[in-house]
Amino acid sequence: MSSPRALHFRGARIIDPLSQRDETGELLVVNDTIQSIAFGGRVDAPKHAEVIECAGAILCPGLIDPHVHLREPGGEAKETILTGTQSAAAGGFTTVCCMPNTSPCLDTAMSVRFVEGRAAAAASARVFVVGAATVSRKGEQLAPMASMAHAGAVAFSDDGDGIASAGMMRRVLEVCRSLDRAFMQHCQDASLSEGGLVNEGSVATRLGLAPWPRDAEEVMLERDLRLNGRLDARYHAQHLSSGGSARILREARARLGADRAHRISGEASPHHLLLTCDACEGYNTGAKMNPPLRTQWDINELKLAIADGTIDVLATDHAPHTIAEKSRDFASAPFGIIGLECALALYTKALVEDGVIDWPRLVCLLTLQPARLCGLDRRVAGIGTLTVGGVADLTLIDPQQKWTIRADAFKSKSRNCPFDGLSVRGKAILTIRAGEVLFREDPVAQPQRAAVATGS
Repeated sequence: MSSPRALHFRGARIIDPLSQRDETGELLVVNDTIQSIAFGGRVDAPKHAEVIECAGAILCPGLIDPHVHLREPGGEAKETILTGTQSAAAGGFTTVCCMPNTSPCLDTAMSVRFVEGRAAAAASARVFVVGAATVSRKGEQLAPMASMAHAGAVAFSDDGDGIASAGMMRRVLEVCRSLDRAFMQHCQDASLSEGGLVNEGSVATRLGLAPWPRDAEEVMLERDLRLNGRLDARYHAQHLSSGGSARILREARARLGADRAHRISGEASPHHLLLTCDACEGYNTGAKMNPPLRTQWDINELKLAIADGTIDVLATDHAPHTIAEKSRDFASAPFGIIGLECALALYTKALVEDGVIDWPRLVCLLTLQPARLCGLDRRVAGIGTLTVGGVADLTLIDPQQKWTIRADAFKSKSRNCPFDGLSVRGKAILTIRAGEVLFREDPVAQPQRAAVATGS
């Protein structure tokens, strides 16, 4: 009879966001479970265990991205569940939540089961479905949200569009509250952003492109928070781009008080923390995204909101498009960029190296917080944490590794990354889901990384 599979991590900087511990120690995985953790000490590992010498690299829960576009069904030329989750694993993500703006839309229990079935057959990282709140995401008729939740939808969103009708929005929030699911809003008042291509301001004027004001985001966010004031649904504002939105969210959370502030939340994405609308100069479609890149003032306000806990979730909004699509003229090219494989380094640059937050807080925003947002612990015990007896979803990170982002080397099918060629620091070097290695970096290809050796 064969021995159970075992992994013995030694000399790791273990960061657990649940216990808030950050210490050097050891961790033992047996089969798909965390068997033991020794902060500042040693675990009793079996002789047959594979030893992973971490040399001070960060060992944390597997990263979780609550906002990705896998494009399947209907957009397989851009991405598939297979390639999207391979890309996720290469970036250190063991879990992703996919958005419903596919073709057909993920707005039925059958469509939720389809994605789950495809993920079971082909995925590397775990895949959870965020279902559409309205039929075909048109904002006119409620989708069968209860049956979708029963089928496995972990949250709801009409991502790609904001729900324009206040009456429909109220109904959606009521259903989400009854189902104990978060609603994840794409805050965009279409009447204010109609035709908009870039942030309202000097760049739009100089390029002769239609402006997209901050008001389009802020007005919908304010409306939703007012509607939800008496309902107390779990409300989440996706990919915030406006500094004004950060202030609106901060004030709303303060009104709820410390005990209830977690009921409303917001997320930031790497591009809105590192790039301004100046990146659109030269009609660069690689910098065209929804919501648009804004100004340094907005970046500063978003970083302040992350520092003080107003924004408590980080997500990539990984949005693949083909080279042909992004090669069109600026007005015709689609919005969106990819980011699963470089997000960790970009967050390191924008937040850790800039002194906004430290590594334990960054880990929390990429693990425990998104797990709580989508209630993932109802599906997988211990996900987003390092818990003895919990699932062995782990990411090993070399925070000092220097590397250059090369989009043509991504595992994603798409290449639409505005950070191509950027020199960065910080990389996932080992990604493990339920005790199985999804991604292990080739040490020969990355000579600047910290030594992480294996043996037995």
